[in-house]
Amino acid sequence: MTAAGDGAWEWLVGPAHLLIKACDIGIIIYFLAINTAYLVLILIAVGEFVRRMRRASFAGYDDAATSPFTPPVSVVMPAHNEAAGIIEAVRAMLLLRYPVFEVVVVDDGSTDGTLEALREAFDLAEVEYVVPEDVPVRGRVTSVNVPRGGPVPLVVARKENGGKADALNVGINLARYPLVCMVDADSILDSQALLAVAKPFSDDPMRVVATGGVVGLANGCTVVAGRVVEPHVPADLLGRVQVVEYLRAFFLGRTGWSKVGGLLIIAGAFGLFRRDALVAVGGMDPDCIGEDAELVIRLHRKLREEGRPYRIAFVTEPISWSEAPSQLKVLARQRRRWHRGLTEILIKHRRMIGNPRYGLIGTLVLPFYVVFELLAPVVELAGLVLVPLGVLIGAVDLDFLWKFMIVAYAYAVVVSLVSVAVEEYAFHRFTRWRDVWGAVVGVVAENIGYRQLTAWWRLRGMWDALHRSPQEWGAMTRTGFGSPGGVTDVTDVDAVLDVRDSKEDGGDRA
Repeated sequence: MTAAGDGAWEWLVGPAHLLIKACDIGIIIYFLAINTAYLVLILIAVGEFVRRMRRASFAGYDDAATSPFTPPVSVVMPAHNEAAGIIEAVRAMLLLRYPVFEVVVVDDGSTDGTLEALREAFDLAEVEYVVPEDVPVRGRVTSVNVPRGGPVPLVVARKENGGKADALNVGINLARYPLVCMVDADSILDSQALLAVAKPFSDDPMRVVATGGVVGLANGCTVVAGRVVEPHVPADLLGRVQVVEYLRAFFLGRTGWSKVGGLLIIAGAFGLFRRDALVAVGGMDPDCIGEDAELVIRLHRKLREEGRPYRIAFVTEPISWSEAPSQLKVLARQRRRWHRGLTEILIKHRRMIGNPRYGLIGTLVLPFYVVFELLAPVVELAGLVLVPLGVLIGAVDLDFLWKFMIVAYAYAVVVSLVSVAVEEYAFHRFTRWRDVWGAVVGVVAENIGYRQLTAWWRLRGMWDALHRSPQEWGAMTRTGFGSPGGVTDVTDVDAVLDVRDSKEDGGDRA
């Protein structure tokens, strides 16, 4: 190469080296910031857990369970092709410990015999019923069914397929009570879950408009008579990783945000809302694939714009157990859909981002979700490309590569381990050491391949939202809430509990 050519090459390579080095430094700062942010949220959550543990004996659930002043609740359960687990889920709802409530199941045009299974299990009969139109719906209600014999608080509506949000809107219209609890059809609630999540409404009835509860994974748990009687960490690696995710982001993260008044997401699997607030904002948005989070942001927006004092809280006591994807392709669709929903929501409510009119939600929480949630897969994948490229062309040295690995992955492992330790200290749900070690294995596995896969799926979800691709939910393969070890009958509950408490082999905990 000539001297002139050498000069041109240096002119091109020099700035490229600087650019890649600058990008790599920016990426390492980003990972340091995101992991530190999660650690701060976890530490805030620890303070909330300490407060909760001190007041646990004064929760007053026994009084609330018999008090005539406990506000009645309508539990709304949308269902589409949920025949595998719908019976156990409804039974669990009907056995909730709560003074006055009803269960409203909305069959959204199922084709797998969901309604027929419910009819057989609960002896349903179709009745004439005029459905109110408090919030708009798209799919026509074709039948309303109630049990024939006795005052069982169950209503099952059949409607034309219109999506989950539209089914929830039908449920809101059918709801008779002032509080509406939205749960997924693949969810099982603990017996006191409704009492716990409704308590803030009794404590602060003028301000509380919504509360969210903890969602745990039912995969691998022992389920008897519609109850999770023995929680376990799933045996498969995919399930273990998801347990860690739920602990860090969905449990501890939301607890931290709730403590500072910045809760942005209440999971569709378990949330309680004032019915009048739902009607005031027009119910769920059927055009948004992330309808649960969009509803909460819309509540924040409306109440802030009206200047009304309000609270949206996350309650750590209740547990809703939900079946997580056990197949990689199903998980891929779920995460792609979730990130598409987040992208659509942030675009829809972009005027709130950075806007002091919306308080902490506008100035801190929404910018956090833009930088550390929306853009996370972009930075993650960019780091996987640019950092090795920088080492290859000499823009960065191997010492920098080790720093990147420590900050991006080792720090993330530490944060996740802290999440597992905090949850186990506060709630001690797992009775066997093998479950705790299973969660630790999930912590390690999350950062070796899994994070990179989810980053790719999430990036595709963002692409779908930006290009307005047709919304596709895809099929969620259900295995149903079976009972490991053959324990299926209600009479076996005491036996299961006795066995659980008396286990003394090396794999169990003292």
